[in-house]
Amino acid sequence: MSETLHETTERAGARERAETWLTGFGAALAECDGERAAGLFAPTSFWRDLVAFTWNLKTVEDRAGVTDLVRATAANTGARGFHLTEEPTESDGVVEAWFAFETAVGRGTGHLRLVEEGAWTLLTTLDELTGHEEPTGPRRPRGAEHGVRPGRLSWRERRDAELAAMAEGGGPEVLVVGGGQGGIALGARLRQLGVPHLVVDSHARPGDQWRNRYKSLCLHDPVWYDHLPYLEFPPTWPVFAPKDKIADWLEMYTAIMEINYWTSTTCLAADHDEETGRWTVQLERDGDPVVLRPAHLVLATGVSGKPNVPELPGRDRFRGEQHHSSRHPGPDAYRGRKAVVIGSNNSAFDICAALWEAGAEVTMVQRSSTHISRSESLLELSLAPLYSEEAAAAGTTTRRADLIFASMPYRIMDRFQRPACEAIRERDAAFYARMEAAGFRLDFGDDDSGLFMKYLRRGSGYYIDVGAAELVADGSIRLAHGQVAELTEDAVLLADGTELPADLVVYATGYGSMNGWAADLIGQEVADRVGKVWGLGSDTTKDPGPWEGEERNMWKPTRQPGLWFHGGNLHQSRHYSLHLALQLKARVEGIPTPVYGLQEVHHLA
Repeated sequence: MSETLHETTERAGARERAETWLTGFGAALAECDGERAAGLFAPTSFWRDLVAFTWNLKTVEDRAGVTDLVRATAANTGARGFHLTEEPTESDGVVEAWFAFETAVGRGTGHLRLVEEGAWTLLTTLDELTGHEEPTGPRRPRGAEHGVRPGRLSWRERRDAELAAMAEGGGPEVLVVGGGQGGIALGARLRQLGVPHLVVDSHARPGDQWRNRYKSLCLHDPVWYDHLPYLEFPPTWPVFAPKDKIADWLEMYTAIMEINYWTSTTCLAADHDEETGRWTVQLERDGDPVVLRPAHLVLATGVSGKPNVPELPGRDRFRGEQHHSSRHPGPDAYRGRKAVVIGSNNSAFDICAALWEAGAEVTMVQRSSTHISRSESLLELSLAPLYSEEAAAAGTTTRRADLIFASMPYRIMDRFQRPACEAIRERDAAFYARMEAAGFRLDFGDDDSGLFMKYLRRGSGYYIDVGAAELVADGSIRLAHGQVAELTEDAVLLADGTELPADLVVYATGYGSMNGWAADLIGQEVADRVGKVWGLGSDTTKDPGPWEGEERNMWKPTRQPGLWFHGGNLHQSRHYSLHLALQLKARVEGIPTPVYGLQEVHHLA
């Protein structure tokens, strides 16, 4: 009984502290008083805003950052009505509280972590635009039109007419180039917000981006992490879905979510007219030229840019087959042949394992160290608190999990990833010992923060092990080290003189920055104006400083008006598609969108 009384008292204290803080914060914003608002924050603190105040994705740090953000945005934002949406909790001296609020143009959600000195972390997100809410729940469309009306068109006829009219009058307001999971998720959001949109892709069917990859490919992230907007995978869906199952789901999703989608369409060139504020985009659809003039161009080509294919001496004289991992057709044609796979990350391991299973003689060339996390350990020790059957059963919805993840500023995320990384390292110590005994060069990130930080910082340098690593550990997949010097007629020659006989060379050598697509499509001048895409500025390997605070140029305004980048894994495609769609909707509707903290350009690629 005393414990219950203690818990009740503790909850009451947490509520009082959170309510007092929200009241003071709302009052400071109403007066546009940056210093007063900053006084509510701890000396070391972080405010992450997703569109609500900044019309940007922006994190400011410490009291000086809060002061500046409030001074610059409070008058235009008109934030008000801050109120708790559930009972706050307290643990280890940190009060956590969920709240809602309104702005001059919409409604938002917030998350607060409050310590003795004030707010430690604050997340504010714009969820919807007033008067432009998504037609969900009680606002869902009626569908059937009862009664009798001559000339009535069926749903199918209306959809066909809508797609046929896409090229008329200059086309849609938003053109999304790239119809993988990123383009499809954004298309679904734009459809529900009533934004005239078109997603174009060079493949013949939605999902071909997965369907046409090597046959052993599967998702390494678990199902709870991978849902798409509005429509979650069914409860019978496997934890790790094979690529053809994902491809079929994406194709089905595109149809039932009524996404305006053109297949077999290649984007050839784009040019922006500063006077009209519109693009002229040259496309080829089923062999026929098409010109569209959207206001917004979204490059949704994934987290990565163009494939990196090294220009090696001797490539023209090599008599075998060679291709980038993105073009690998699968292992079936290579039984009994010698395969050399250059690289040691996800694609390299998957391809090596599939080739070995098919009876090829396989050598992996490791050029630099790689971080490996076994899939089961990553799921149980890192993802499970937010994305797991247990989390879902405890009431952690996908939306809530996404917001909790988003509430942790990138600056301090590494300190929370290190314990998980260390737990994985201890649990799988014998596995890592076998890999090192085989000569495999392991790392756990520059600062031992593990896989997620590597992904967020550079998008490469890791492998989620689903079994292939054991083939390296036991020598079934041969291992070589070093840089490739050249190709001979029938071998790969390493810099130290090692010769690797080869009938097949697979370049699992990764991808460049996404602004490489902008350079090809629009021009190098525009690509340089935008700068590097992806990375946090952590000043770690392949993520040069200075510190950015958010992913460079992703899901937010760039220095090229009307040009946007969207992509990432399924989690990011789902979560950030909402924030990008709201930014686009506001601009299409003529809602003022003063951007705070426009992306600076420190690196070109």
